[in-house]
Amino acid sequence: MNKNNSTSKFISLILRHRPEVIGITLDEHGWANVDALLAGINRTRPLDMAGLEEIVRTDDKQRYAFNADRTKIRANQGHSVPVDVELQPVTPPALLYHGTGEKYVPSIEARGLIPKTRLYVHLPGDYDTARKVGARHGSPRVYQINAARMAADGYVFYRSVNGVWLTEQVPPQYLTPTR
Repeated sequence: MNKNNSTSKFISLILRHRPEVIGITLDEHGWANVDALLAGINRTRPLDMAGLEEIVRTDDKQRYAFNADRTKIRANQGHSVPVDVELQPVTPPALLYHGTGEKYVPSIEARGLIPKTRLYVHLPGDYDTARKVGARHGSPRVYQINAARMAADGYVFYRSVNGVWLTEQVPPQYLTPTR
């Protein structure tokens, strides 16, 4: 694992799950002070503003965003800590997808998709991305989600800055296994 990848994962841990690891706090919208973040990270590994900007710019999943004057930073989604990243409800496409590992199939088919420790269920808009996500959990399994029907039934969807679709849950009746 290269140094930037390792540091990016550490930043993800801090901004999405455990800001206290480096002694910082997030505001109600998930923003952290950049100077405080850098000072906290520098207790265990070197990182300057140029390095942080490089991580944000090159992150393949576009996990992070700066505010306009680059004094604050936050994760775009994936939080387990309660924050409001100021997403507006959006009408989803007709179909979305969810990738998982084969070992989770019985639970998903019984309970549907739940956010577990996160605030939302994450849903990519395409099969290939869902399959890649599922492969991180072992033998991949992809579900197609009838998002149009869910929306018509009153479920709310959001789209994060980096294009990931979010919703609070997906009950089993909206899921179709694919192969």
